[in-house]
Amino acid sequence: MKKLIYTSLLGIFMCLILNNSLLASSHREAPLISYDALADNTDVYAFRSPCNTNSIILVANYIPFEHPAGGPNWYTFGQNIRYEIHVDNDASKLGDEVTYRFTFSRIDEDPSTFFNIRLGLQNVKTTYTCEKSTDAGVTFTPIIINGVVPPPNIGPRSIENSTVGLGTTYSALMAAAVSEATTGEKVFCGPVDDPFFVDLGGIFDAGGFRKEGEARDGVAKFNCHSIVIEVPIENLQKDGKTVDKAASILDPEFVIGVWASSSRPAMTVLSADGTEPTTSGNWIQVSRLGMPLTNEAIIPIGSKDLWNIVTPYGDDIQFAPYFTNPELALYMDDSQFGGAVPGLSALRIQSKSLGAFDFRNGQPGLFPLKGNPALAGTALDDALFGTILLPDDHSPRAVDLLPIFYTGVPNLAPYQLATGKNGNPLAAGKPFINNFLPSLGDMLRLNMAVPATPRDDPNFSSLGIVNAAVLGLTDPKFNGTTDIQFIPNMDGFPNGRRLEDDVTTIELQAVSGVALAAIGLWYDDYVVGESPVTPNLVSVLSFNAGVTKNDKPFQACFPFVAAPWESFKGDSYAGDVLATKNLGLNTPKVMLNAYPSPFTAELNVKYKLAQSGTIRINLVDISGRVIQTINEGVKSPGEYTSRFKQSKLPSGTYFANMQLNDKMIQSVKVTKIDR
Repeated sequence: MKKLIYTSLLGIFMCLILNNSLLASSHREAPLISYDALADNTDVYAFRSPCNTNSIILVANYIPFEHPAGGPNWYTFGQNIRYEIHVDNDASKLGDEVTYRFTFSRIDEDPSTFFNIRLGLQNVKTTYTCEKSTDAGVTFTPIIINGVVPPPNIGPRSIENSTVGLGTTYSALMAAAVSEATTGEKVFCGPVDDPFFVDLGGIFDAGGFRKEGEARDGVAKFNCHSIVIEVPIENLQKDGKTVDKAASILDPEFVIGVWASSSRPAMTVLSADGTEPTTSGNWIQVSRLGMPLTNEAIIPIGSKDLWNIVTPYGDDIQFAPYFTNPELALYMDDSQFGGAVPGLSALRIQSKSLGAFDFRNGQPGLFPLKGNPALAGTALDDALFGTILLPDDHSPRAVDLLPIFYTGVPNLAPYQLATGKNGNPLAAGKPFINNFLPSLGDMLRLNMAVPATPRDDPNFSSLGIVNAAVLGLTDPKFNGTTDIQFIPNMDGFPNGRRLEDDVTTIELQAVSGVALAAIGLWYDDYVVGESPVTPNLVSVLSFNAGVTKNDKPFQACFPFVAAPWESFKGDSYAGDVLATKNLGLNTPKVMLNAYPSPFTAELNVKYKLAQSGTIRINLVDISGRVIQTINEGVKSPGEYTSRFKQSKLPSGTYFANMQLNDKMIQSVKVTKIDR
């Protein structure tokens, strides 16, 4: 390989790569979840923090396409939903080793108004409980109680004005919503700018990707709701090791798998009196997400709802054929439908790589090498993972797309850069990724030992591992040795997923065979003895999905996500301080909240009185039977908290009813669960 050619082409590649940016994944991706926006998991991210390099950032986003001006009932996390982030750190055990569970509660501080925010009070005010499990979900321990969710960013009068609003800034509200868990995590939950951006109109018009300048971002200026957790690495490493104990930057003992989900009770009963529905039954998973774009662009529509209800542990193998012969590959193959989809014309799959190997759908790929002694000791050896990666003579992409999407990539030949292979793709080369976690299931896989690439590094790229491969093959600082070296963007997708990673471009390049080229299975126009950086490879590396940047910059440090778009854009409101008494409105006499919900042994009932009176609180079941009564006696105006202890109460739906002077004033629904 000619250093001069590589050096000059590197500059071209970097110009192309540095102009790309982020995409996210699964908004309204399945028929059933499209009817349940509050439970719709849209994106998952996992990356090493560039600010606190001893920590990992986990992000799970929910509720797609939140219009910033979607009042009077702005979006918020749903009640009777379990939002969970799952972590697998031990391939020897089936299931999650760490799970974070979030449940949310809402109260109205001033039900007398139609405004969401008025006179310093919030309606649909949302708080949360975060619980953590470290025993495969058998038990959960609360680590944050009454965490604060910022209100929607309605506008300057509601947020900033001290007379009619909250008298603060939205950045201050976000900062105040950051909580410290009892186990060392930092947590933020709230509305944010949706980091998803993509030419939706083009993509779903049968793959009609449009060029930069012509493409339109279908989700620009929409918000979503985000759960962001900063976790010390030792809290996620299976043996509790700190990152300085890693044997190398590719230590396999530091690999984790991350996915997120939402679940609802099996039964919902609508009420005829205008009150909230009641729920009961087992919790049913209704949405999940690991790798971006999987359910949206790989799983066929007839299987999308099924995909959402299964877990990555054992059940996902049924979906493997959609990766080994992906539908998208048909539009990168001129013998199929490639000519009808000009937006993908830059992407063409190898049909005669090295003059022999055909990776188009239904073709044998590397299967003709099955049983060849050259496979001995490689990942393709049946004694290792060959039965998965070379399963038959008609699943060509099992060799590259299954490692990317389903197992992670091991630091074994052939999955090393072509640097040092001397033209033999099966030989050992330069390591650049090791996020192997041999569970055949959809998860983000991240090697936590890989350092974070500083966001101001001139080599930082939204093309993640693709850019790391380019640098490893072409940059003299890296291509002169097969030793493990940190290459910028080794911490990028599909080794985890950073907010900046352009996963749509990366995944489309991967479907077109760029990973195969990186390990030495070059594109069809390669001539032995000449540069493998051929016009076909340049064409693939030049491709992007049209929309190449988010509509807002990300924050430099925790919680990293951008503030939500404002509902009202206009002149800020400033006025004299007004009297707030005697408004002539029917202000509620009692404001009641019960938490946590669901509860296991204890239920806290918090109430605020606007007038003096005799208070009685009843805990009743769905038939109206009184389970327990707390006689509070005479109370003056103010805030109070009472507690029900009911550890032996059966699981189900109950109500905390408040009586003022023997008259029913307010009722709050709660859920009891067993551990």
